[in-house]
Amino acid sequence: MVLSKTTSESDVSVHSTFASRYVRTSLPRFKMPENSIPKEAAYQIINDELMLDGNPRLNLASFVTTWMEPECDKLMMEAINKNYVDMDEYPVTTELQNRCVNMIAHLFNAPLGDSEIAIGVGTVGSSEAIMLAGLAFKRKWQNKRKAEGKPYDKPNIVTGANVQVCWEKFARYFEVELKEVKLREGYYVMDPAKAVEMVDENTICVAAILGSTLNGEFEDVKLLNDLLIEKNKQTGWDTPIHVDAASGGFIAPFIYPELEWDFRLPLVKSINVSGHKYGLVYAGIGWVIWRNKEDLPEELIFHINYLGADQPTFTLNFSKGSSQVIAQYYQLIRLGYEGYRNVMENCRDNMLVLKEGLEKTGRFNIVSKDNGVPLVAFSLKDNSCHTEFEISDMLRRFGWIVPAYTMPPDAEHVTVLRVVIREDFSRSLAERLVIDIEKVLHELDTLPSRVSAKISITEEKQKNGTAKKSALETQREITTIWRKFVTERKKMNGVC
Repeated sequence: MVLSKTTSESDVSVHSTFASRYVRTSLPRFKMPENSIPKEAAYQIINDELMLDGNPRLNLASFVTTWMEPECDKLMMEAINKNYVDMDEYPVTTELQNRCVNMIAHLFNAPLGDSEIAIGVGTVGSSEAIMLAGLAFKRKWQNKRKAEGKPYDKPNIVTGANVQVCWEKFARYFEVELKEVKLREGYYVMDPAKAVEMVDENTICVAAILGSTLNGEFEDVKLLNDLLIEKNKQTGWDTPIHVDAASGGFIAPFIYPELEWDFRLPLVKSINVSGHKYGLVYAGIGWVIWRNKEDLPEELIFHINYLGADQPTFTLNFSKGSSQVIAQYYQLIRLGYEGYRNVMENCRDNMLVLKEGLEKTGRFNIVSKDNGVPLVAFSLKDNSCHTEFEISDMLRRFGWIVPAYTMPPDAEHVTVLRVVIREDFSRSLAERLVIDIEKVLHELDTLPSRVSAKISITEEKQKNGTAKKSALETQREITTIWRKFVTERKKMNGVC
C-alpha cells in the first residue's frame, strides 16, 4: 500500500532535458514504460530528479549518519549483493555480526563470563530492535501469568510521553496498552517517580530513554531502577526495565562512563541502540542486547535449515543487506574506544559552540542540556510576533534543514527548534548556522507578523467583554494555528 502522495497531480509523465539525446518521448510517471531506454538515460533522469533532494550534510533534523570514510564505503559496496540471512553461505558476515553483538554487550557492561557469549541480534534499526525487545517482555510476562493461573490479556508498558513513535507502533501492532507519563514545561523527560506509580501487575516493562528525541536529555535510569526495586519488594512483582538507547548508547559509555544506566543496574534486562546514529554507520542498522539468555524466551527463536545448516533467527524481517553489519564492525575496530570518545567529545564541543552562539543573540531559551545527546534544542524568548516555524521555514533558503515542533502532552504549548550535532557537523558549520539564524531573525524583524491578525482578533474579543486570555493561552492558540499551517503546507508538498 502506497501511503505517500504524488508531487504532481496533473503531470503523469517524467521529462528529462539532458537525457533527451537518448529518449525523445516522455516516460509514464506511474506505469512501467513499454520499451527499454539506454542506461545513461535512466541514470540521468533519476539523477536530475534527485538534485532537488536536501543536502544530507545540512539535514540537522536527523540523528542518522551521513558520512563515512571511503574505505568503509568501499567495503559496503563490495558486500551490497550479500543477503545477510544466508548465514551458511556467508559465514564470515555472520561471525562479524556476532562480534559486534559481543563488543556492544561488553560496552554496556553485560554480566558475561570469560567464555560466555552475549545474547543479541542486529536489526534494520532501533524500531525493529524495540519490537523484538517488547515481544520478549510480553511473552515472558504472559508465560509467568499463565503459570500463576492469572489473566494475561491486558499487558501494558509504562513510558514517558517523549518516546519515539516506534513505541506507539509496538503497542498498537502487538496489542499492548501504552501508559505514558505526561511531560510538563521545563521537564521534558519521563519522571521516574511518576512512572513507577503507574506500574501495575500487568506492566511488562518500564521503558526509559537514554537520549530523548525532543531535547537529547538522558532519563534517570538509576533512580528508576532503585524506585522500581522498592515497588517490586512491596508488591511481589518483578517488573523489569528496557533502555531505549537509540541515540545515547554510543555516547554515554565514552564521555559519561561513570553514569549508571546499563546492565550494571539489575532491573535492566535489554537495551537497544542505533548503529546508524552515533554508532557512525549509514542508515539501516540497529542492535538489541539482552542481559542473559533467560531474558529472551526460547519460543520466540526460529530455527531454519533450508539455506544450509541449522540457523537460529529472531527478527521481524527476513532478507536484508550485509553492508551495514560489515560497516559497523569496521567502525568498531577502526575507531576503538579512543576513536569513539574523540568523535563524541568533538560533537559535544561543537554543540557548546552552537549553544553559546545562540545565547549571544539574546533571542533564545535553550531547552536542551549540556549532558546528553549532542544537540541544541531552543525556543524563542518572544514568539508573539514570529514563531519557531517561521525560522525553520526561512532557514531552508540557506540550505539548512532545522525542524520546529511542539512538545508532547502536557507541554504542547512549547515549540522548539532542534539542531543535531553529528560527526560531520564542524565548528565552522556551527558558526555559519548562527550567522544565518541572525540573518533570518533580522529579516523577520522587518516583516509584518503572520500571527498579528490572530492577536488582533483576540484583542477585539477582549474589548467586547470576552474573558481576557492569559499569555499562555494566547501562545497555545498561536502554536495551534502554526501547527495547522505547517501540516497543510506539507500536504501541498506531497509529504506524508
